[in-house]
Amino acid sequence: MENRILRVAVCGCGNIGHRHIAMIGQNPDMELVAVADVRPADQCLPPQGVPFFSSLELMLDSIADVDIVCVCTPNGFHARHAIMALDRGFNVLLEKPLAISVADSISVRDAEMRSKGKIFSVFQNRYTPTSVWLHDVVSSGRIGTLASVVVNCFWNRDQRYYKPGGWHGTMDHDGGTLFTQFSHFVDLLLWMVGPVEITAAQTADFAHHELTDFEDSGNFLFRVKNGGALGSFTYSTVTAQENFECSLTLIGTLGTIKIGGAYMNELQYCNVPGVEVPTFEAAPAPNDYGWYKGSAANHHYVFNALADNMLRGGAAVAGWQEGHDVVALIEDFYKRAGKDFPATSKLTYRP
Repeated sequence: MENRILRVAVCGCGNIGHRHIAMIGQNPDMELVAVADVRPADQCLPPQGVPFFSSLELMLDSIADVDIVCVCTPNGFHARHAIMALDRGFNVLLEKPLAISVADSISVRDAEMRSKGKIFSVFQNRYTPTSVWLHDVVSSGRIGTLASVVVNCFWNRDQRYYKPGGWHGTMDHDGGTLFTQFSHFVDLLLWMVGPVEITAAQTADFAHHELTDFEDSGNFLFRVKNGGALGSFTYSTVTAQENFECSLTLIGTLGTIKIGGAYMNELQYCNVPGVEVPTFEAAPAPNDYGWYKGSAANHHYVFNALADNMLRGGAAVAGWQEGHDVVALIEDFYKRAGKDFPATSKLTYRP
């Protein structure tokens, strides 16, 4: 057991970057030692007293004794920034999605293989008490053989979110609605039931023609490779005014369970003989960015698990493979739906 503090640097000082900064400040095993962003410091508002750099490259060239680099930049930069940090030997905590193409994801894997650093993927929904309990019920077979799996994700993202001049909604920087809004729910699906094969896919754009380069709604049908259960995944960001629901329903031969709520962190139905339903602690409030709500505020679970993993050899943390599996499924979805996407990132190195 190591008795030391993990030194952490953050690249990207937007909403998610500030979320990482807050989690580091609250974690007794961590210390924030550097922050980087291309915007001026007076726009980023980094913590006082923490060295601020105008690019990731400058930060990486200036820091040495750092345990983790958090990459919190726009989606299209994730792979390149992770590779930059890995090539300098740093561990990387990489925000979702790991990349916006399989080609870029494989480049991250190659960088990890030649580096002494390691990739950790941010999939915070795995750590909620409800998800941990459901995963145990499913993996232990208490729900029986899965027959039907249904995922629904309905959020609000309108002109207040997709602002002119921002990176949200652009193909190269954002990648698509399934990448930027719901990839952590794709991960939760794969974590619960294992690999799936898409059998049909479609997208549509009902309200975002002038706001984004891509769809606002879509769905795909799939078959679970292990056991053959049939499933569907439907998403939309057209929900008026506010987020509505993200839910996962599992129907097995021995029972049925549904978790839901706006952030898929509430147990809404359980009818499985012999399964005792625990009393879950109240779910934390979602990340609040003013008029809109982000994902559930579960990042503290990730940082706690990461510290336990690195300092004490404890909790497992999702790595490159889990992040890649999500990217591969989403890319396959868009291909089957006949949509274009960046085959590889053509963006230059920058935070």
